[in-house]
Amino acid sequence: MVGAHAFLPLLPTARAAWILAGFAPVALVIAAAQPRLWVIAPIAALALIALIICDALLAARLESWQVSVPEDSEVGRKTAIAVHAQLARGAVNGARASLALDPRLGASGRAVVHLESIHENDRFRADFAVRPLRRGTAQVTRAWLRWAGPLGLGARQAQRELGGAAMRIWPDLTPTRSPELQTFLRDAAAGLIARRIRGEGTQFEALREYQPGMDRRQIDWKASARHTHLYARENESERNNQIVFAFDCGPAMCETVDGLPRIDRAVTAALTCAYVALKGGDKVALFGFAQRPRMLTPFAQNVRAFHRLQSAAASLDYEAAESNFTLALATLTAKLRRRSLIVLFSDFTDPTAAELMIESIGRLVERHLVLFVTIADSELEAFTRAPPGDVATLARAVTADSLLHQRQVVLQRLRHLGVAVVEAPHERIGYELIDRYFAIRNHEAIG
Repeated sequence: MVGAHAFLPLLPTARAAWILAGFAPVALVIAAAQPRLWVIAPIAALALIALIICDALLAARLESWQVSVPEDSEVGRKTAIAVHAQLARGAVNGARASLALDPRLGASGRAVVHLESIHENDRFRADFAVRPLRRGTAQVTRAWLRWAGPLGLGARQAQRELGGAAMRIWPDLTPTRSPELQTFLRDAAAGLIARRIRGEGTQFEALREYQPGMDRRQIDWKASARHTHLYARENESERNNQIVFAFDCGPAMCETVDGLPRIDRAVTAALTCAYVALKGGDKVALFGFAQRPRMLTPFAQNVRAFHRLQSAAASLDYEAAESNFTLALATLTAKLRRRSLIVLFSDFTDPTAAELMIESIGRLVERHLVLFVTIADSELEAFTRAPPGDVATLARAVTADSLLHQRQVVLQRLRHLGVAVVEAPHERIGYELIDRYFAIRNHEAIG
C-alpha cells in the first residue's frame, strides 16, 4: 500500500503544453503587426499558467493507492497486475498509472494504464496483463500516478519506489493442467492404458489362451506344446525406469521461437513428460549444462516430488557461452549407475557446430538409450514458403532451404547412431515427446 503524500507536485498536462506552444506564433504575429500590443502575449501566457495552477489545485486529493503484483507467474502466460487508487474531494480527469517493469515482463520495460472509476467516483482501478518473457525474479521497481483537474490543464502526480514488488516467474506448466492430459491420466489409472501396456512390454506377466487377432509373436510354443493348446504370453512394461531430461542452456537454445526462448519451450515439454512418467511409476531427474555442467537433480520417484523438479527447472539459466557437449555428457555418464533413458533437448545452427555434439552423443548411446528433442525452425520454414517476389526474397528462400537440408542431414546421422529423434513445432513438442516416451517404454528395455 502506498499512502497519500503530504504535498504532491503540480504539473501541466500535454494539452496545456500544446496551448502554450501555440502562443509563440501568435506573439510573433502581434509583435509584427502591432508592436505596441506585444505585452498581450506574455499576459495571456501568465493567465494560462495561473489557470493551469488553479486547475491542478482543483484536482482530487490522493487518499491512498496500491499496486498489486502477483508473487508467482509462469513464463509466456499473461499475468494481471492491478492498480487501486482512492481520490476524493475534487475532480478527477484522465487518471493513469505508469509502472517501471523488469525487462522479463516486457520488451519496453514500461507500462501505462488508465484507471476507471468504481464505487461512487472516489475509488479507481486499472488491471493490465504482462507476459513474462523469461524465467527468474522480476521487479516492478517504481510507480507513478497522475490525474488532472476539471479542465485537463493542470495535474497532480505521485510516485513511489516499489522495491518489494517482485514476481517469481516459473516454467510454464499449463500442459500438465490441460483437460486432455488429465483425462488421459485418469483413463490410465482406470485401466484403459493398462490394457495397452500389457502385452507390449518385456517383463512376463501371465499366460492366457490365444485368441484370433492376437499378435502371433506372443505365442509361447513350449507352454502350448505342454497343454496341447495355443497359449500367448502377456508381458508388462517395465516400471521404475530412470529418465534424465538433459537441457542444453547455450546460445542456440536461448534464441526465441514465437517470442519465448527455446529453452523455456523445452522445459515446458520436459516437465509435462516428467509428470506423466512419475504418474507411470518411473524415476525422473533433470540435468542442465552449457560451457560446463550446471545441475543434476536427485531422481524424483513419485508425483509428490514434482515440485522439486519444477524448482530445479526454474533455476536453469540462459548462457551466452557455447555448450561443451563432451564434458557435459561425459559427466552425466559417470553419474549414472544403470542404463537410463536420456532425453536431450538441444539445437544447432550448422553441421560444423553439431560435429562435437554427434560425437558425444555417439559415446552416450553405448550405455544408455538416447532421445534427441529439437524444436522445428518455423522461421526457416516460413522463408522457404515465401513467394519469390524479388531477388532478395529468392536468395533468402534458397539459403533457408539449404540450412533446413543441413539440419536434416544432422538429424539423420543421429538416427544412424541409434538415437530416437523428435522434431516438431513448439506447440506440439510436448505431446510428441509423450507419445515417443510411451513407445520407448512399451517396446524397449530401458533398464
